[in-house]
Amino acid sequence: MVAPASPLSSLPLACAALIAVALLTGCAAPAPTPRGEVKGASTTTGELAQSDLNRMATLAMRDNLASLTLLMDKLYRRNPAEWRKAGAASREQAMEQVRTAIEQRQPWAPLQGRRDIAALAFALAPEFTGDRVAAFIVATADMLVTAHGGKTEFFLLDSLDAQHLYNAARNVESAVWLLSQRRNAAGQPLLWADEIGPQGRNLSFEREFGKVIARLDLVAVVVTEKYRRAAISYVQGIVGGTFLQFLPVR
Repeated sequence: MVAPASPLSSLPLACAALIAVALLTGCAAPAPTPRGEVKGASTTTGELAQSDLNRMATLAMRDNLASLTLLMDKLYRRNPAEWRKAGAASREQAMEQVRTAIEQRQPWAPLQGRRDIAALAFALAPEFTGDRVAAFIVATADMLVTAHGGKTEFFLLDSLDAQHLYNAARNVESAVWLLSQRRNAAGQPLLWADEIGPQGRNLSFEREFGKVIARLDLVAVVVTEKYRRAAISYVQGIVGGTFLQFLPVR
């Protein structure tokens, strides 16, 4: 007569079954939510006249100006009174006017002829009474273009100054700090941007400004590395010409 199986003897089989079910469930888990993909720009004939550094600087400038457009939209949404100061019929119209001024490097009348860092300082002055969002974005864009030698696209004959790019990154850092710290006559921030409070946290402005700063710093480092490597290559050529010559074998 066969003895009945002990309940304890079935425990290993039950555990194995549970593990198998868990593994199958994990394999059947849904894929992560898509968050987009890298999209390269269309190839153009102009790229034939660009080095890798030229192309990188061009793309960085394109993305930095796109970041400023995004920040302008976000600032107008949080500060709707600003676009009304310029008499625009809508937020979209105000943004289009700013984009046109940046693309064509037109002077912005409320800045009273100031350009570059002088315009940026005036846009962040408590006494400025015009559309501060527009003035701030136009001045920042003008400062960035000035740091890049007045250009937004770069080709083989163009050169970039690494220190100017580095300075531009520090200027953006200073502007972000002033934007958060300075107050108007009523004791309010010059512009409402990032927010940390009982209702939640909104640090999207800081993140987007951080992208601009990071791109500037990266291009500055790569420009510096380019000239450093050129000097090293020159020395290697001299050393190679002297010590790495083929020797006669007969």
